[in-house]
Amino acid sequence: MFNLLNVLFAFIIVGILLIIARVIKQKIRLFQTLYIPESIIAGAIALLLGTGALGAIAVSLGASPDSYIAEGLFPEEMREVWSQAPGVFINIVFAALFLGEHIPNPKEIWRKTAPQVAFGQSIAWGQYVIGILVTLLVLTPLFGINPIAGALIEIGFEGGHGTAGGMADTLTELGFAEGGDLALGLATVGIVSGIIFGTVLAHWGRKKGYIQSEPVEVEGGDAQFQETAPTEPSSVLAKRSRLMRNFLIDPLSLNFGFTGLAIAIGWIILQIFTLIEAATWGRNGLELIGAVPLFPMALIGGIIIQVIMKRLDLDVLVIRRLQERIAGVALDLLVVTALASINLAVLGANIGVFLTLAIVGIIWNVLAFMYLAPRILPVYWFERGIGDMGQSMGVTATGILLIRMVDPENRTGAFESFAYKQLFFEPIVGGGLFTAAAPALIDRFGPVSILLLTTGLLIFWLVFGIINCKRTNQKLQEERAAAELQTTAVR
Repeated sequence: MFNLLNVLFAFIIVGILLIIARVIKQKIRLFQTLYIPESIIAGAIALLLGTGALGAIAVSLGASPDSYIAEGLFPEEMREVWSQAPGVFINIVFAALFLGEHIPNPKEIWRKTAPQVAFGQSIAWGQYVIGILVTLLVLTPLFGINPIAGALIEIGFEGGHGTAGGMADTLTELGFAEGGDLALGLATVGIVSGIIFGTVLAHWGRKKGYIQSEPVEVEGGDAQFQETAPTEPSSVLAKRSRLMRNFLIDPLSLNFGFTGLAIAIGWIILQIFTLIEAATWGRNGLELIGAVPLFPMALIGGIIIQVIMKRLDLDVLVIRRLQERIAGVALDLLVVTALASINLAVLGANIGVFLTLAIVGIIWNVLAFMYLAPRILPVYWFERGIGDMGQSMGVTATGILLIRMVDPENRTGAFESFAYKQLFFEPIVGGGLFTAAAPALIDRFGPVSILLLTTGLLIFWLVFGIINCKRTNQKLQEERAAAELQTTAVR
């Protein structure tokens, strides 16, 4: 057990580790080149100074297992706080995801971003297909690993550190305790390989003539959540000032209140689903909702609040820049504490499983970009596709970073398409409802059933994407031909 003072000091140490990580990143050029977030460096430091690394080395050198150094530099109470933190802070990250965002008409967004949605969904469902296949054919027969491992590529790569850390408790409840450590390891491999392969592919695309713009030096942010909110017009600032005239509350506190309300709504939704399950299919012993974590519901809660505030004409009170800062702090704390809590002994004992999943995941993502993106994305396939590839191997910020590398002036509209795609993407995969439910579905229905389901979804999005691409190209050709005829007639 721990008290509030232990919690305070646990996060004070996290803050100090983040400062140290910033200094280290400034001194080591490699970390800057790879755009490694400070949160990952800080988490790695905490991991190396904990029981799994420093403590294990001390014991192997003759230190008593009961000595202080055998537990590393951090006391048990602090480690206890850190181990519970990821499952808490992931709710804040997802609750803030759409708060303060303009949510246009879904039909209009779909028309503009359908190819991007098809490509992103294809990568995500392909991660399930390839993961479950390699688990069924190789990992379970050779290593005896739990079939739930088939979902780890999507959880670690597409979901990133936040989802991997937040899913650890769910995986433990399903009897796959090592899954959390494996997912976090995959998330780390994903974010590093995403930058490395993205940079290599950018050079390849430029040589092949797929990219017209010149290369540009891109500055990495100090967190995985990069600020993307546009500058607000003076009319919005004036309206907000008028509404907050009599508020004796800091705008940051008010916006944190909106984040908390989104989580509360998500909790209510989860409870309603639990009651529905208990009254219907749960009577026959089919229990799924109990294994679904809170964070995907918190995302839905955030969308609900944003829509309600818009209807009440109070949406200016939800400030996107502050929501990004709230989510950024939560994500940094989540990543540091999740990495610090990795059990290196478990990771080492499953090194074959870990390397296999990492390698097949990277191969799928790279090949999907090279061979599927040109056939699904009708225009500017390279600039628009590389963002999805980056996101599918790390986090959203990785995708944004790669888009800025190949299209720094946003001439192709890749950033807008990438951003709007999240409305049709995040609620389902990449940490959404299916990501949260996948381990429970595999555990309840078996990997073969989920393999058939995800294969069907992959085929659907591939067929839709290819057909949609052909239709769009045909329409563009007709528009160009009509424009040329009109120009000729004018002459």
